[in-house]
Amino acid sequence: MLDKITKYIRTNRNIIEKTEINPFVQKINENSYKSPRIFSDIGQDSAAIKNDNDMLTLITTDRIKTSYIEKFPLGAGFSSILVGVDDIYACGGRPLAVSIIISFRDQILGQKMIDGICQGSKLFKVPIVRGHTNIKEYNELSSTVIGDIKRDEYISATNAQDKDKIILAVDFSGKVGRANKLHWDTITYKSSEEVLNKRKSMNEIAKLKIVNSSKDISNGGIFGTLMQLINYSKVGANINVDKIEIPPLLIKSKYALETYIQMYLTTSYILTAQQEHCEEIIKIFNNHGLKATIIGEIITKEVLKINDGKDSIEVIDLKNH
Repeated sequence: MLDKITKYIRTNRNIIEKTEINPFVQKINENSYKSPRIFSDIGQDSAAIKNDNDMLTLITTDRIKTSYIEKFPLGAGFSSILVGVDDIYACGGRPLAVSIIISFRDQILGQKMIDGICQGSKLFKVPIVRGHTNIKEYNELSSTVIGDIKRDEYISATNAQDKDKIILAVDFSGKVGRANKLHWDTITYKSSEEVLNKRKSMNEIAKLKIVNSSKDISNGGIFGTLMQLINYSKVGANINVDKIEIPPLLIKSKYALETYIQMYLTTSYILTAQQEHCEEIIKIFNNHGLKATIIGEIITKEVLKINDGKDSIEVIDLKNH
C-alpha cells in the first residue's frame, strides 16, 4: 500500500500543478510593491491586510477550470463560491462578500453558471457585491471572497512547527459527487445552518489561539494540501497512513485508501498543533459534526514521509522538488 500511495503522490497532476506555479509566485513576490499593511500573503489560503483596529481584512481569489465549467456549469458556479468561502474559514475567518468575474459563449451555459453562483451565495450566506461580465468570447469563471478576523486569531497556512501533531478533520456525512467519483460532497443537499455550523468549528478553534497552521483540503487531496502547508512552512511531515480513516459510506462503496486520498474532500481541514492542544481541537470538531484524528507529525527535515507503523518511505524531498 505504501508503494501505491507513493506513486500517486509523485505522479498526481493536481499535486504537480500546485508546485509548477511556484516560479511565477516567486517572481511576483520579488518584483511587486510591498506595503506595511500586509499582514500575510504568499502561501496563505487567505491573505490578510492590517486595519487601524485589531481586525484583519481577508482576501482570496480562485479560478474554476474551463473544462469543469463546460461539463458542469451549475456546479462550476456553485464551486466558485464554495472554494473562496472555505479559504476564509480555513484561517479562522468569517466570509463577508464575493466578487465574480464571469465569461461565457453560450447563454444557456452562462445562465446555469449564474444559477450555481446564486445557489452558493444563498447557502453560504455571502452577498455578491461586485462583478465583471464578458459575453460571447470565453468560458471563464473566477471569484474573490473577502472576510475578516481578529488579528490575534488568524491561523496561518505557513507556520507549522517541529513536533506539531497533524490533525485531519473531515465531514463523514457525505456522498460521492455526481460529476466526479473523486468528489466527496458534504454540502449541496444540506441546509445552510448545518453547512455553516460545521465551518464555524474553525472560528471556535481560532479563538483559542492554539493552532500553528491550517488549510482546507483542496483538489490536490489530503497529501496535495499537506505538501503545500509544509512546503511554505519549510518543514517536513511524517504521516501514518493507517491513521487516515475513511467514511463508512465510501468503505461500503469499496473505496480503498489509495483512492480516498485522491478525493476533493469538501468540509475538511488539515491543522497542526502541539500535542497538549490536540484533544481540545478534536473535541470541538466532533461537537460540530466532523471526524478528527491525529495522522502524523511535523518534522524538521523538509521531506514528506509516509509509514504504516512498520515500514516507512521518503516520498518527496521538498527542497529538490
